[in-house]
Amino acid sequence: MENATSHRKESAHDRLLSAAAILFYNDGIAATGIDAIVKKAGVAKKSLYNNFASKADVVAQYLQIRHAEWISLYEARVRQAQGPAERVLAVFDAYADHAEHAYERGFRGCGLLNAAAEFPAGDAGREAVRAHKEEVETLLLTHLAELMPSDDARVTQLARHLAFLLEGGVVRAGLEGNSDCVVQSKCIAASLLEAA
Repeated sequence: MENATSHRKESAHDRLLSAAAILFYNDGIAATGIDAIVKKAGVAKKSLYNNFASKADVVAQYLQIRHAEWISLYEARVRQAQGPAERVLAVFDAYADHAEHAYERGFRGCGLLNAAAEFPAGDAGREAVRAHKEEVETLLLTHLAELMPSDDARVTQLARHLAFLLEGGVVRAGLEGNSDCVVQSKCIAASLLEAA
């Protein structure tokens, strides 16, 4: 009864966006139609058009939410970190946390990368995903610069290497359905930081 009550209190906008997020992650953006979103949200079709300009608007807001979810996980992890090396590793921890989220059909990789694979080159959605990935690399760069303040070239190179290591771990984690590969990537990153 409590779930039904809280579901009713949630706005139509939020219900539609929650439904879209589940369906986009489960089935893909192209395979998810407006009717499926409306049905899963339990609202009238008119509600979708009262809250969103188009499916593209739903997709854009979905990408923003995925980004905000990750940023929230990262911020929680970085608050616990003590020192720049732990702040670098907090980036990996945030991805591991995201992989362990209770997805309806299990973890199947980075929702942003999965979405980007569906967009043509130059699409606004693809650019939003790229901006997220660039922000993650900038976070790594910032924390590495604290760790190695006098070696800009090495910091830039290592940030790129760690970003690639992280993305590879996330992709493999998606194939395996859990965070193990991200955790292994973090261990490799920690050894690279010790050697730096």
